[in-house]
Amino acid sequence: MRRVLILGSTGSIGTQALDVIRSRRDRFEVVGLAAGRSSAALAAQAAEFGVARTALGAEQAEQLVRDVEADVVLNGITGSVGLGPTLAALECGRTLALANKESLIVGGALVTERAAPGQIVPVDSEHSAIAQALRSGTDREVRRLVLTASGGPFRGRRRADLAGVTPAEALAHPTWDMGRVVTTNSATLVNKGLEVIEAHLLFGVSYDAIDVVVHPQSIVHSMVEFVDGSTLAQASPPDMRLPISLGLDWPHRVAGVGVPIDWSTPAAWTFEPLDDEAFPSVALAKRVGRAGATYPAVFNAANEQAVDAFHDGALSFPGILEIIERVVDAHDAPSQLTRESLAEAERWARGEADRLIAA
Repeated sequence: MRRVLILGSTGSIGTQALDVIRSRRDRFEVVGLAAGRSSAALAAQAAEFGVARTALGAEQAEQLVRDVEADVVLNGITGSVGLGPTLAALECGRTLALANKESLIVGGALVTERAAPGQIVPVDSEHSAIAQALRSGTDREVRRLVLTASGGPFRGRRRADLAGVTPAEALAHPTWDMGRVVTTNSATLVNKGLEVIEAHLLFGVSYDAIDVVVHPQSIVHSMVEFVDGSTLAQASPPDMRLPISLGLDWPHRVAGVGVPIDWSTPAAWTFEPLDDEAFPSVALAKRVGRAGATYPAVFNAANEQAVDAFHDGALSFPGILEIIERVVDAHDAPSQLTRESLAEAERWARGEADRLIAA
């Protein structure tokens, strides 16, 4: 029986995790729940699963991690506010099922230096796919990682075609049902850029050996290419309950959690190169990742401000990346990476982004 603490329990990842647990009460026990603001929904979840310990907000969630005995902490909080709970889970020796990619990307060495080998289990479908494929070879046998991207709602458009797109169009993702920020990030491919940084930090593979390929069907979730020319891909219909279940009980699989591919039905899977001119976010993210320090935090914070401005009608769609790049170029990283320096860098980046947007 795995004792599970779920952070972000009322969000998309959290509710799907509870779906998995609801179907396997013999395998999982929920010992704590934390949400952002939805106190009524949190109370209903606690009543259903018999949970006595709950928390609202990131600070209370961090304390809950330290107070509750759990085998695995699923961090499904949205945004860099998830850094504190991530660090707490690692410091307390819990297995960390990480859906909150921002805490790893922003925290960088603060997170990786605290993590024991195998302590972080990725929940993003792309990184879960890579983790599964990597079990087939040693680190020295890996040539490169290939992250797949759906291409979002604007796949195939040229840069000049993106100037007039609307927030409603940006939120019309062809595959996944996600929140406003993540869905917009998928449209700009900022989300894929963040995932490249995440892959580097999780698996220790250089940025030169991490590629992105567009795969509109979202069936192959990512691939690992080995030195002998073999490529292993993890394929399944797009359903986050599969990587969530692996995160909850890694490395064991939970029977019946997902629906397999119907191999009796004709289908075609296509792969296309990423258009770096129309979608420069991945190249910028690699530059930010190589710079390290507080640069990823600045990248992420500037993006969040720019996304809000786009949805408020104060910025064009291509303007999101333009603002991010200008803020990154203006940043001067501090000499030491600490939680305080990260917080200050984020505050500066949000203020600088707001100033540039208003100019």
